[in-house]
Amino acid sequence: MDNELTFRQAKSCEADRIMQIIRQAQARMHAAGSRQWQDGYPAPGHISADIGRGRGYVLCKSDMEGPHAVIAYGAVVFGGEPAYDAIEGQWLTDEPYVLVHRLAVADGERGRGVAAEFLHRTEALALEQGVRAFRIDTNFDNHTMLRLIERAGFTYCGKVIYRSGERLAYEKQL
Repeated sequence: MDNELTFRQAKSCEADRIMQIIRQAQARMHAAGSRQWQDGYPAPGHISADIGRGRGYVLCKSDMEGPHAVIAYGAVVFGGEPAYDAIEGQWLTDEPYVLVHRLAVADGERGRGVAAEFLHRTEALALEQGVRAFRIDTNFDNHTMLRLIERAGFTYCGKVIYRSGERLAYEKQL
């Protein structure tokens, strides 16, 4: 899969495609009974802000051109997450970390290791920048993400609180 996909910062012209992928993920979560992302989050403004701050990243099919080459999206954040400062539990490290928010994979691409590849590419980016810790969180009922996090080798560290509720928080040392 490595040679088939390109990992790069998202472009503003891809925002509509990214939102299409987000809406697909929201519909899958709803169908699976998850309450995550069922309150209008993430919205186009979140994606625009991610892209504007250089945090929006995409995985694209290398052999395609245009927005439909985008098959996965996530916000890759260096510099911390305020909610993580008040964890109910304990992080593995006190080091600088990278985190991913809003990870979503397009319909038709699921089950092919795309989300795992997004996490792998994020790890490589972090290591290039000298960051050796990776944090992530998800809702207790987002079983797809929970399986991905477990398979990727993250350790459960506790709970963090957002306006929309409590999230399970994980960390991995790179």
